[in-house]
Amino acid sequence: MTLPTKIVVIGAGSSSFGENTLSALLRSKRLSSKKPPSMDQYSSSPDAGGGFEEAPVATLMRSRKLQGSTLALVDSNPQTLDIVKRLAERLNREWDSGITITTHTSYKDALDADTGFVVSAIEVGAREGLWKKDFEIPLRFGVRQPYAENGGPGGFAHAARNIGPVMDIVHGMEEACPDAWFVNYTNPMIRICDAVNRHSKIKAVGLCHQIYIGYAMVGIALAKDLGINVPEGIIGMHADPMQAPLHNQVKTQIVPRVDIRAAGLNHFSWILSIRDRSNGEDLYPLFRKRFFELDPEFEPLTRRVFEAFGLLPVPGDSHLCEYLPWVSDPVTKPWEKYHLPLYDWDLNASIREYQHERHKSMADGEATIDGLKDTDSEGALEMIENIAGGTTHYHLAANLRNEGQIANLPLDCTVETPVVVDGAGIHPVHVGAFPEPVAEIMRREITVARLSVDAAVEGSREKALQCLLLDPVVNDFELAKQILDAYLEDYRQYLPQFWK
Repeated sequence: MTLPTKIVVIGAGSSSFGENTLSALLRSKRLSSKKPPSMDQYSSSPDAGGGFEEAPVATLMRSRKLQGSTLALVDSNPQTLDIVKRLAERLNREWDSGITITTHTSYKDALDADTGFVVSAIEVGAREGLWKKDFEIPLRFGVRQPYAENGGPGGFAHAARNIGPVMDIVHGMEEACPDAWFVNYTNPMIRICDAVNRHSKIKAVGLCHQIYIGYAMVGIALAKDLGINVPEGIIGMHADPMQAPLHNQVKTQIVPRVDIRAAGLNHFSWILSIRDRSNGEDLYPLFRKRFFELDPEFEPLTRRVFEAFGLLPVPGDSHLCEYLPWVSDPVTKPWEKYHLPLYDWDLNASIREYQHERHKSMADGEATIDGLKDTDSEGALEMIENIAGGTTHYHLAANLRNEGQIANLPLDCTVETPVVVDGAGIHPVHVGAFPEPVAEIMRREITVARLSVDAAVEGSREKALQCLLLDPVVNDFELAKQILDAYLEDYRQYLPQFWK
């Protein structure tokens, strides 16, 4: 696979993902026909992901002769697709990118033998409305989930809705472009990637920015030691639109200072090492001391798990709580003790609508596009440029099939580790074995995830029930059956495989 390449983006109209990926790809000098990269781009220096990127001179000279790549934008909503098309054309024109842009309402029309990468951020249904319903349905039976996105009964419903369309896409890739990479952003990440890895022949990688929550917590704890300026107003690591800019201020300061190696499962990974980039010093002992000096109300569930298991979980309380058996008891109400907020569905739906209007204004030429010059594709650009361009890149976290990189988790499950990307593909960094107690709680989630995937692919009610019975949120046989029946009935239109 060489540059130029064809990239198919499915779910291009996504309010945040589509914007970030679109602008990052169109800014790329390596994908452009009119902006040959300079020698400076390939100097040995830390990249945005905290690693190093180097390219041989021969590769650089080949890249100078490239013609433009093709960007095929796919969205099932014609109105949204039209906005994205016009915005992409404006960026292409004003940034002089020289990339060929096509648009399609069906991925089948976009896939062909020239396709090198399929970037997917699909989501079935109105995301916030269905997520809220995923949470509310078990409430009918007295089961309260802590978050209901990636784990718990809601994780089953969320995965089951998305797995069918994802498998349609990868089976289409098997026919049209079997050597292409499937780059996934759809949640639940480990379940979607597991479905592709075990039920298709397509190469898949899952990308997520959650590692930076770990960096932010390290930055907050070591602020005085490393001279990190922590802005006022940070109350936790929850996915709050008001907190995200504050987290980002810490992230941009701490990433150049320390190297964190983390691994595990997506939204359930663990920091294995923390080292000073300037001298290699092991900062984990100091971090452990400083973290427990923080206000006990800061990420209290993370604090308890860190204290009990000796490793810091990366994702923050909101995601961590989905995989643990200690946060759903209806009598003790641990979600109150740990101050676990639910996702603000109404607020985020409003933000989504605002973003669509903002995109329309940019597409119409009424709003500036300057803010798109600094967006981050969360890894898609790095995967594409380095695989297709034959250069090398270290990426902090990516989800791949376990081929032994985590020694005491099942082979062929989907795990998240650092990776090295080059012209031969994406190669996981081996991190060895986890402490057995930590590995055991991850193994339970792997089993639940695999049952969820197989149930959705096969339309198996038996495996769906087993998935819920093994889930840490559910503690009663009859409740599991009632929740499953309610999900399958209420979501009949999205889950036809269970009604055949």
